Amino acid sequence: MTSFQTPGSAGVIEEQATLRQAAAGRGARPPHHREKPFRTRGSADIMKPSLGGLIGKYVLLVVVLGIMVFPFLWQLSTSFKGSGEDIYGFPPNLLPSAPTLDHYAEVFRTIPVLDYARNSLLVGVGTVITNVIFATLGGYALGCLKFRGKGIVMAIFFSTLLLPGEVTLTSQYLTVKSLGLANTLWGVFLPGAIAAINVLLMAAACRMIPADTLDAATIDGANTLQRLRHIVWPNIRGMVSVVALFAFIGAWDEFLWPLVVLSDPANYTLTVGMNYLNSNFGSNPRVIAAGTMIALVPIIILFAVLQKQFFKGVEEGSVKG
Repeated sequence: MTSFQTPGSAGVIEEQATLRQAAAGRGARPPHHREKPFRTRGSADIMKPSLGGLIGKYVLLVVVLGIMVFPFLWQLSTSFKGSGEDIYGFPPNLLPSAPTLDHYAEVFRTIPVLDYARNSLLVGVGTVITNVIFATLGGYALGCLKFRGKGIVMAIFFSTLLLPGEVTLTSQYLTVKSLGLANTLWGVFLPGAIAAINVLLMAAACRMIPADTLDAATIDGANTLQRLRHIVWPNIRGMVSVVALFAFIGAWDEFLWPLVVLSDPANYTLTVGMNYLNSNFGSNPRVIAAGTMIALVPIIILFAVLQKQFFKGVEEGSVKG
């Protein structure tokens, strides 16, 4: 049988052959070479560490991690160990042979944990609200506005950071007592209602907003509240989460000031209430460790929930929209 090939059919055959070759080319991909995380010999990439530097960095990170995490793990392990287990042996055994929750139950039987936690929560939430509001307003004034005496105000804020809290403890107590707030949760809350470091953090975040953006909003007729709401706030929300987290942790962990200003056990915060464990169970560190873990749980949960916003706030700095 004789086959005939027209010019059109020849073109179709050639096109099909070209498509097959292209498909074969896509299938035969070159091997993927994984980029090394360190600088090889003769490489000009100075942004990568050498192999020795990379190993040293990870060794240092492991050492620092051990120093930071080991006390927490030891406390956690101690809180679950029975009375017959050795907690001071070396090398330490972090896995209890017979885990028990008796020490946690002893903590709840000894002190009203939920009542003290409620008091700490009230102080912490109030501290977060006032620090976010007043630090934002103060940071906007110091970071975005121009006024006479601004340098003096900044110097006063920085000078307060040089004074340890114990220096102003007596004056704070006399002020709170003169206001009739001694032995109340309001007295615990008032000195921490606004922190100088939070104002400075918000001022630094506000300074990163271009002045031209604020000037353009002013020319368009925006007042101060509108500039704060539509320009400043969207660009400092990340820093606000940092301030809120720092304020809550500081209020929750505060021990010395509530111990000084409170005398009624019904108003004790959780950290002060845990001091009963040290006095009544000083010979049993397992109960003290259990109380410490109970006080740490809210902080751990809060940071685990807000860690994304926290690190986003640390990294943020550009104007959006």
